[in-house]
Amino acid sequence: MSSTPVWSRPEPARRPRLTRADVVAAGLRIADAEGLDAVSIRRVAAELGARPMTLYSHIERKDDLLDLMFDELAGAVVAGDPLPPGWRDALIVIATRKRRLCLAHPWAVTLYARRPRIGPNSVLQLERSVVALHSLTTDPAQAVRIVNAVDDYTMGHVTRQLTYDAGGSADWSEAMRPYLSSLADTGSYPVLAPLLKEPVGEDSDDTFMTGLEWLLDGIEVALAARR
Repeated sequence: MSSTPVWSRPEPARRPRLTRADVVAAGLRIADAEGLDAVSIRRVAAELGARPMTLYSHIERKDDLLDLMFDELAGAVVAGDPLPPGWRDALIVIATRKRRLCLAHPWAVTLYARRPRIGPNSVLQLERSVVALHSLTTDPAQAVRIVNAVDDYTMGHVTRQLTYDAGGSADWSEAMRPYLSSLADTGSYPVLAPLLKEPVGEDSDDTFMTGLEWLLDGIEVALAARR
């Protein structure tokens, strides 16, 4: 079994009935419909009407398939319209595209948390982000740290939103209201008491953008102070 990344292994010279793109597309369909645990070589082969051994001409193990699936989504982040010229606007576009994709494909968040998956599309996404930051910093190492900070914020927000959505946030909040109100009545939480009594509704899109703007403001101020 090869230890080299799947992207550096060429497809078979003889064109097979199935291509690597077919295999990845089937994996994406299964993950979207049934969740990440449903994805397996055998399950993908069944989806394609092929024998499992047929798939091994393209991938050697399940992790290869997961790497390819993740990188396919990473490519969607930098596909389509070009990034706007300003560094700030460019990072906002990338972050919002990534958030939208992760909310549509929640299994990607699980893969993101397991281990680094650095395919060609992920590297291209980083390359374009670093290029977009040239007007703010020409130090690639510093630019990567900025990209990582925005990425950490984006994925953290997505994880929190998915967690609340999965639990039926409206029903959960209503069920918790009497308990939170009783905490407010104890007097132990004077600052939070008004919010415990009457929780403020949250618009996820607005909350995401507000936090992102705060983060970018801080980055801009910090770099300006070091010049």
